[in-house]
Amino acid sequence: MTTNRKWLVALRGEMTQEEVAEKAMLNRSSYANIESGKRKPSVGVAMKIAEALGFSWTLFFDENCFESKHSDRVCS
Repeated sequence: MTTNRKWLVALRGEMTQEEVAEKAMLNRSSYANIESGKRKPSVGVAMKIAEALGFSWTLFFDENCFESKHSDRVCS
């Protein structure tokens, strides 16, 4: 099951996937797969992305952030 993480795209803002991946010390394709919901990040990877973008890593594991009715807003 894939889950589109529109909240993550919103948090990325004007940054490219490449820029976020570099800041989080990941390769772009891994980040892109996480952002599109094709892959679920490990806690360590979630922490790296969260630090790079300035949000709580626990959002990756918040069920409400994944529901389509919430996909148009950033979860908090």
